[in-house]
Order: sequence, then structure tokens, then C-alpha cells
Amino acid sequence: MGLEIERKFLVKGDYKTDASKSTRITQGYLSSVPERTVRVRLKGDKGYLTVKGAGNESGASRYEWEKEIPAEEAKELLQLCEPGIIDKTRYLVPHGNHLFEVDEFHGANAGLVLAEIELANESEHFERPAWLGEEVTGDERYYNAMLSKNPYTKWNTLGS
Repeated sequence: MGLEIERKFLVKGDYKTDASKSTRITQGYLSSVPERTVRVRLKGDKGYLTVKGAGNESGASRYEWEKEIPAEEAKELLQLCEPGIIDKTRYLVPHGNHLFEVDEFHGANAGLVLAEIELANESEHFERPAWLGEEVTGDERYYNAMLSKNPYTKWNTLGS
């Protein structure tokens, strides 16, 4: 198992002009309890099975194990997932010495755009692009597993 250290932000501007790649992602959860999530993902033409442990106090670090599986198996496993399949487009946006993954959500989470950055440690410095908004690291409402149960369109009061 590896330690995943990432910070998450809302997006407030145009990031697509700087994107180097985009991929459609469909994902569901076989288990979405906070102590361990088991995710099935179809990313383009590849499948993945991921297990994540509970986050630390800041919400920036947690254990993660991931294995590529055949796309057909991922499609079958998606049929067994809890209700609330996540549908999003992921944009890879290089900035400075880092790569941001910007997720534009569709369906029940339409209107939500989140950026994540993986870091070597929680205090690592990174350049903030102009489109990077409020940090939401550790805010469970923005965890994909939570968005599958309580979609953004149900609780967002900003109308964006």
C-alpha cells in the first residue's frame, strides 16, 4: 500500500485552455464507509479497482491501493456498486512543477468542478494557478464516495 497525499480545491476559472488531456470517467463504490472505500472505475478504455483507507486529521493523507483490471470486468463490477454512480471528465492540467487533475462532474453532480494535486508531503509548496479557488481538502462533502450518496445538486445553494 502507498500513502496518497493530495489537496483538493474548487475551481473558479478557465483551466481547459491549459489542459494537456481529458478522459471520461465512470466510477462506483462497492464500499463507501469512511474507514475504507472500495472503488471501481472505468477510465477511458481501462478499468481499475481501488481501495482507500481512512484519511488523517487534515484529510490530505490516506493509504491507497490500486490495480488495473480489464475494462469488461470493471463494467460488470459497476453493476454491483452502491447507488450513485459518479460521471465526470478529468482534465490533466500542468502548472509549474505539478500536475493538477481537474474533474468536471456531470449528472447529479453537474456544476461541480474540483482540482486535486498530489504532493510528496503535506507541506510541499506548489504554484497556485489563477483558476484555483477555495481549498476543500478534508471537507467530506467533496469526497467522491460522499458525492455518490449526496450529490452536489442536492446541497449546493450557490446556484453555480
